[in-house]
Amino acid sequence: MNEPRPARRLFLRAGAATGAALTVGGLTAPAAPALTAGGAAAPALTAEGAVPAVAAAPGGFPDYSYVRTLLTPSQLKYNPTGEIIFPCIRGTAGRLANPLGRYYLYYGPHDAPGGICLAYGDSLEGPFTEYPNNPIVSNNWQPHYKVSHVASAHVMWIEASKEMWMYFHGENTTTRLARSKDGINFTYDKVVLSTSMLPSGTTETSYARVFPHELPSRGAHFVMLFMLNNTSNHRDIHWGWSADGRNWTFDQQPLVRHADVGAVNVGGPHLLYRNNSTYVVYNKDKASGGDIMITEVGNDFSKRTHLGIFYNSRSAAPENGRAAAPSFGTDGGVPYMIYEAGERLAGSIAMARG
Repeated sequence: MNEPRPARRLFLRAGAATGAALTVGGLTAPAAPALTAGGAAAPALTAEGAVPAVAAAPGGFPDYSYVRTLLTPSQLKYNPTGEIIFPCIRGTAGRLANPLGRYYLYYGPHDAPGGICLAYGDSLEGPFTEYPNNPIVSNNWQPHYKVSHVASAHVMWIEASKEMWMYFHGENTTTRLARSKDGINFTYDKVVLSTSMLPSGTTETSYARVFPHELPSRGAHFVMLFMLNNTSNHRDIHWGWSADGRNWTFDQQPLVRHADVGAVNVGGPHLLYRNNSTYVVYNKDKASGGDIMITEVGNDFSKRTHLGIFYNSRSAAPENGRAAAPSFGTDGGVPYMIYEAGERLAGSIAMARG
């Protein structure tokens, strides 16, 4: 029988939280007006509710606790592989006409054939109802591509164009962009990231999430976080920046190296803001602890301050020693984290409350 995990607060760095606001669809960037590029309004996310300041986790973030499982593969109609990964929660209010619910939850299996799936509900507490016509994006989208699988949808609202933009991978070497007015029916746009854009020996560039973030020195209004693997077979967190969310420049060096945080692999990155600074949260592989970690990168991404454990995965089900790929939002002013719970390719989608 597994020994109980050490008490999470042993790993936490205390801090006071001030003024930051979590939103469904990410965190509101500090002082991030809709700037222009070439005379056109830059796309931007809208805020959707503030989180009470609870000083608990590193950086002053809420101390999230597991509440319940939201989606289990065996209970889903579309279940080609018995596994699901990489949730992305988005609010629909004030964005989509006649949505199926207040919240859209994107997820899907990873292994072939994969498929981008949708569930909907009226509360981040659940329940969520599976969309009857999943997958909404498949591994065969002619004439654009035919691949073994598509997975890891990250969707964000673009206010300027009144669209949901979806970033997803397929194969593991290629991240693509699709766009939608209703969050269900998507139009293919283009490839935004591939192994050819990173150093020689790169074998995977996947699990990308994109966030509005102002980097004036780089002329950027968006940043992308993603996982990179290479011939060493150790996965790191990398990043890039963009003026329009479609055309990207990528740092050739890792943002967070696996060895810097005592892991074999790190992945599932998400950007957060607190106390006028910027942080990246990401997960370790199960053999390295299976926890969600946090690193302060600063608003200009010049810092690399590793703060330790953001969320300590439990040994009990459904986590079984692994929590990963978090997505964040609020409901009624209460912060939530929606994440993978369980061993990779053998877990479920769970919800924790702050």
